[in-house]
Parts: sequence; C-alpha cells; structure tokens
Amino acid sequence: MRVPLINRSHTSPVPPTIYDVAERANVSTATVSRVFNNQTRVANATRERVLKVADALGYSPHISAQNLALQKTSLLAAVVPFETDFFYAQVMRGMQDALFDSDFDLTIYLAPEKRETKGQLERALQPGRADGVVLLSAELSDAQAEMVRASGQPLVLVDTHHSFFDSISVDNDEGAYDAVQRLLAHGYQRIAHITVAPEAPAPARNRRLGYEQALREAGQPVDPELVVYSTSYPFGFMEEAGYEAMQHLLALPELPDAVFACSDVQALGALQALRDHGLRAPDDVAIVGFDDIHTSRHVGLSTLRQPMREMGKLAVQKLLQRIAQPARTPSKTVFAPEYIARSTCGTAASSEATAAAIAL
Repeated sequence: MRVPLINRSHTSPVPPTIYDVAERANVSTATVSRVFNNQTRVANATRERVLKVADALGYSPHISAQNLALQKTSLLAAVVPFETDFFYAQVMRGMQDALFDSDFDLTIYLAPEKRETKGQLERALQPGRADGVVLLSAELSDAQAEMVRASGQPLVLVDTHHSFFDSISVDNDEGAYDAVQRLLAHGYQRIAHITVAPEAPAPARNRRLGYEQALREAGQPVDPELVVYSTSYPFGFMEEAGYEAMQHLLALPELPDAVFACSDVQALGALQALRDHGLRAPDDVAIVGFDDIHTSRHVGLSTLRQPMREMGKLAVQKLLQRIAQPARTPSKTVFAPEYIARSTCGTAASSEATAAAIAL
C-alpha cells in the first residue's frame, strides 16, 4: 500500500524525497543514491530494505538527478549545417528512428554557415550538454580532431571521415563517375556539371572529381565553361541555385546536351529553368541528380540514391556503441550510391519501371 506524505499546511500531496527514504530505511542518502544507481557497494539486505521503503512511499528518483549523479544527460547532439536541406532532414529522421525506443533525446545545433560549425561543435562538446555528438558534413582538421579527443566526448561523423572517429559516408566520387559514364554511354558528349562554391563540404568536391575522372577516361576535355558554381546561401544546395546555374548554361553559345547536378534539389531547379525556356529533358538537355529525394521519383529524375535515413540510424547506433565501449576501434562505413535510371536522361521505360519498383 502506497502512503503519500501530506503537507499539513496545504493538505496537498508532496512527492517523497530521497531524505524521506533514507530516514525511513535508517540509511544515509548516499546509500539510497547507490541503490537507485545500481552500484554494487550496498549489502543485499540494505538494498531490499531501501527498495521496500521507496515502494511504500511511492518514491521514484528524478531522471535528471540520476543523470547528474552519473554525469549523464540522456541527450545526444547533432551539429547540422542547414536544417532545411533534404539530406540533413532525412539523416536526422533516421537518427530519431533509432532513438525511438531508447532513453535518449536529440538536441540539434545548427551551423548555417561553414565558419559557425566549429563554434557549434565546441558548444555541443561542453560538459553536461550531451553524452555524444554526431557531426554532419564538416571536415575536421587535425587540431579540431585533437580538441574533440581531449574533450572525452564520443563523436560520430556523417558525410565525412577522420581516422580518429567512427564515420559513415557515401562514395561520392564513384557515384558521380558512374552517372557521367552512363551519360557518355547514352551518347551525350557535352556534359555540364552544376556544383557549389569551392568552400563547400567535401561531398560536393568529391562529386566533381568523379565527374572529371569519367570525362578524362573517355577522352573528353574538362571544359571550365561547363562547370557552374553556385554561391547561393547556404552551400548552394538549393533549387534556386540549380535554376540560376541552368540559366547560365542556357546562355552559352553552345548548349550542353546533358547536365550532372550535385544534388537532386539543384536538378529540380535546372528542370524548371528548362521548362521556362520551352525546353525539355531529355529531348533538349538530359539531367541527372544526386540523392534520390522523394520528389525525384514523381518528376522522373534520374539520380544517384544514397541511403540518407539509414545513415542517420547507423550514426546513432555507432554513437551508442561508442558511449558503452569508449575503447572500441573506430569504424568507417562507406555506402555505394545506387544509380536510379528514370526519364530525364532518356533511358528505356523498362529501366524506369525497375527503379520505381525499387523505390517503393
């Protein structure tokens, strides 16, 4: 039978405290704390007495107090460059999926400009803010890596890599190389690339490297005129950036016959620019993106699929493993992007049907 304590001056129930349990069980508050934190330095008889008294009083230790005693927060932090980018939204959705049945919550630290990433990472690493951190799309210098290690906080990298830490990424070079090779195999010769400013994250740079490698191996020159950078905020991964880049390409004396865009969102903007000029893909210009966002399958965009949501889930799994086993050897997971053939690069309908079946 539970016996609530009564505040006689207000005749309203007052939750029992650790002091009430200690007094009734004739032990110290430190002993009660050790019992509820499952520490071993308590005799079995004493443990049973404390638990029996706590049950009778209806006492339940506050989770924040437990965490303070254990120097835990039950929070994981994610340092994210830009919250509305589809890639980051899907990765974070995967993180939330992985945390659904856990005792952890997720805190987001936004760094909408590259120069803000370091400060947000330092904030997330401060004692008492989180039990571990996921860092998205930000390369760590050796000095920054040493700073993280000195903090003692577990860290997992997504969309980038450092040998000190667990990491999850996609083979961006290979994906871009595959896309351009397929365009070449379809007979396209003048292939442009819509990318982002040179200071953008490593995935964009690596996709350009794959683009260039495929052209060189095919004996095609890398024409600087056909590589269009976007300086749109932030990082250029926006529909407006793709629209503006395609406008630039359409103003050239000689049009490209195909475009490989660094992201699906940019590719969607490029498609709109084509329509506004009375042109179509692939009849006038073929287009391939990178990501395979949900909208892409509805507009028939050929693209490279990366498992964004799965990457988020795996990041949390690795982080929880790292928290439980800090001495584990760092792991590196690299996913191979899957080419999804749809109508914007002029592939056969059978290929589109197969891709749609996979997407479902």
